Amino acid sequence: MQGVIYMENTVYLRMRHRVQVNPNETVRLGQIALIIARVDTKEKLQKLPIHQVTMSDRNIIVVDVMKVIAEMRKEDAELDIQNIGPAQTIVEVMFKKKNYSGFFFALVWLLLFIGAALAIMNFHEDVSMRQVHQKLFYMLTGVKDEKPLLLQIPYSFGLGLGMVLFFNHLFRKRINEEPSPLEVEMFNYQQDLDQYVIMHENKESMKQIDEP
Repeated sequence: MQGVIYMENTVYLRMRHRVQVNPNETVRLGQIALIIARVDTKEKLQKLPIHQVTMSDRNIIVVDVMKVIAEMRKEDAELDIQNIGPAQTIVEVMFKKKNYSGFFFALVWLLLFIGAALAIMNFHEDVSMRQVHQKLFYMLTGVKDEKPLLLQIPYSFGLGLGMVLFFNHLFRKRINEEPSPLEVEMFNYQQDLDQYVIMHENKESMKQIDEP
């Protein structure tokens, strides 16, 4: 039975998809990639500086695997580098967030509340929901009522409960482990945004390479 052939200079590299760093921080290889190598080689490579974040950098930095390999070659020219997985890592610089006042928060909340209420009311008006409730009430009770509160009040509570179940959150508490449709859409949006950033960065890199 043949044993596993292990090459001492072989390094397996897998770039992470997205990492977060602080302003003016030195981005090291261990932060943006998973490394499999000899223990001493791995410890040395994990501390290898790849990029220095400066104030001129935007909040998104794309680190390409070619730059990583070049820095690793500078550290040790005899390394046999095997890249597995994605070719870029998105580095998000976490700048200090602005503190908004309670008045601004209340104003935004009020605008969203009024907008949502108007949207629901306009929808109900378009589908003639009041007439539907009146007909259902008459069919169930045989009594004509212009304001069938016996149906409208439970319907209002059910509408709110349905929204809670749909978004799978009650304030900050998740109801079950399944992602809500909003979370799925946000994930898809983030994936598309990351892909756009990577493609745009690749175009800029190619322009710099083509320039004499």
